[in-house]
Amino acid sequence: GSAKWDYTSGLFSLSLLKLNEKVRDTNYVRFAQAAIGSFISPDGRIQGYKPEDYNLDNLNPGKTALALYRITRDERYKQAAALLVKQLETQPRTSEGGFWHKKIYPSQMWLDGLYMGEPFYAEYALTFDEKAAFDDIAKQFILMERHARDNKTGLLYHGWDESRKQRWADPTTGRSPNFWGRAMGWYAMALVDTLDHFPRKHPQRAEPVAILNRLAQAVARYQDARSGLWYQVLDKAGEKGNYLESSAACMFVYALAKGVRNGYLPASYRRVAQKGYRGILKEFVKTDANGQTNLEGTVSVAGLGGNPYRDGSYEYYLSEKVVTNDPKGVGALLLA
Repeated sequence: GSAKWDYTSGLFSLSLLKLNEKVRDTNYVRFAQAAIGSFISPDGRIQGYKPEDYNLDNLNPGKTALALYRITRDERYKQAAALLVKQLETQPRTSEGGFWHKKIYPSQMWLDGLYMGEPFYAEYALTFDEKAAFDDIAKQFILMERHARDNKTGLLYHGWDESRKQRWADPTTGRSPNFWGRAMGWYAMALVDTLDHFPRKHPQRAEPVAILNRLAQAVARYQDARSGLWYQVLDKAGEKGNYLESSAACMFVYALAKGVRNGYLPASYRRVAQKGYRGILKEFVKTDANGQTNLEGTVSVAGLGGNPYRDGSYEYYLSEKVVTNDPKGVGALLLA
């Protein structure tokens, strides 16, 4: 399809550049340059990007811009990244300093937003020596966990509305009603990717590591014993209409495997990741009649609020289309 400056192109192009680090292929770099670089003008402006939307999703392709800057040393990639970071200087925040997910979603933090914003913010801060950013970055994870984590299951709700105004928000806690697999996948990837850039001696570094350990425990607990996979709505395995979803599995496998490899998680999680990976290959990676390999079973999208209104109900999460070769699923599979 046609490229867009959006989080999906960002994830997919970044996954190709990560693949390029393991299996050198100039086509991967060329693809990322075409997909993301084509939006960046010679003076570093980004076509179609509106900072005034204050949309965290728009920051995600900044990771690809930074990766391309490292590979090519082309200044326009650095300028584009600087432009994106500038958005965060005036991004609206909750009363405690948590970034709103988007201006059109006031007072709300969503798990997805942590993946869109924090690893990029951290990589930029490390690359250009902006040490003050790391307290702010750690705070985003702490606030998200504080407001979205369910103590009983250890799972995190998809979103939290400080104002309690949304129809989807619990009037007491402000939380959305369900645990969506991919939302927790975004949050898990956000933690391991941010830690790549978080200074080792920083006093706040222990916080995201501890959050990752609590999250890993819950992810392992809700892994389906038979298939090694996870359900679209994580804690409702046996309920009518629920299904095993591929992008969440890919994201969890990636986050757990990377967490073990980098020493953030105990080695016992390697088994959880391996079982998940085998499940992905068995259930979701299929070769069709033309010999093409496909990734099946990815939910195309899920959000909260907006128009038409998404109420965060169990039925809502099961109503979104399940598709083949969604770039969010394929990108996460390459990372896994």
